[in-house]
Amino acid sequence: MTIPYGRQDITQADIDAVVRVLKSDFLTQGPVVEEFERAVADYAHASFAVAMNSATSALHVACLALGLGEGDWLWTTPITFVASANCGLYCGARVDFVDIDPATTNICVAALEAKLKTASLNGLLPKVIVVVHLSGMPSAMKEIHQLAQQYGVRLIEDASHAIGGRYLDHPIGNCAFSDITVFSFHPVKIITSGEGGMALTNNASLAKSMMQLRSHGISREPDDMTHVPDGPWYYQQLQLGYNYRLTDIQAALGLSQLDRIDLYVAARHRIAAEYNKQLADLPLILPTHNPDGYSGLHLYVVRLDPAQTRRSRLDVFNELRENGIGVNLHYIPVHLQPYYRSMGFANGDFPNAENYYEQAITIPMFPGLTAENIEYVVTSMRQALN
Repeated sequence: MTIPYGRQDITQADIDAVVRVLKSDFLTQGPVVEEFERAVADYAHASFAVAMNSATSALHVACLALGLGEGDWLWTTPITFVASANCGLYCGARVDFVDIDPATTNICVAALEAKLKTASLNGLLPKVIVVVHLSGMPSAMKEIHQLAQQYGVRLIEDASHAIGGRYLDHPIGNCAFSDITVFSFHPVKIITSGEGGMALTNNASLAKSMMQLRSHGISREPDDMTHVPDGPWYYQQLQLGYNYRLTDIQAALGLSQLDRIDLYVAARHRIAAEYNKQLADLPLILPTHNPDGYSGLHLYVVRLDPAQTRRSRLDVFNELRENGIGVNLHYIPVHLQPYYRSMGFANGDFPNAENYYEQAITIPMFPGLTAENIEYVVTSMRQALN
């Protein structure tokens, strides 16, 4: 038996949706992308959505739309995929990190407040903070937004793990406490378009800028142009953009998957409840529940409790892999990557993030996980720890 940590669910309805596009006149730059954008915006209660070929592209374009550039700072959490930090470097900005809260594993509000206060005194405030909803659990956006307002900082929610979740009983992605929210549709995420991402906002100007940036910075709208168009064929490049477009083939898959998103998230919560019950007596720190949030539960990350077990994380990880369980690790702290070490970051800079890394193991979590699969994972974990 081999059980991956994540797996997409493709139905006949998904296949039929993709085939319809393949038989249509548009494989890309057609009507299905706009339909997908509108459906996700409506689902998340946001005004605008801009589809792109990855969440990484969406983060990059979001930063550009917010005016991030040379001489600016972007802050994020060290416990995330590198894209949450790299998007700042793509813009020529400098990157720094804020340590995590050991309980929530998201960005620590107290650490953020202290760092903003110091940065303000030194004239080094960030222009943008990328707040990550790790594993799908929303960060404390209300408090973070209050700090951002106080210090004049723009906020991006990296909700790559979190579509289908809720915060203060509203859908994640509604941008009530941020300028832009980014979703990912990678195959192991909540829903998939193969590869793909989307940026949501309630700001029409930001949406327009991101739409241009995803397609070479080009506009065909006469009102955007510097002079009257030469003819109906005319377009103008108004800023330096990129080819970050999503295809209609991918959008068709994502749109079909969106029909089942609530079923998927509910299934993940049933699986998490079983894990919580069956793993409770083991020397593990289980994921915490945020009373203000409803997690998308992209990941289920356990941590070895060093006070209760002498087995190393490496030994447990290897034994689980040998038993056919495709455990993984989310994430290696970004500041410890060689590329970031070359900028001066070092061990000890963000101790909570580093402690988390030493303990964490991601175990299988996807809607198709069966009761038999869960029992096998738990039995294997029990054996590995004992």
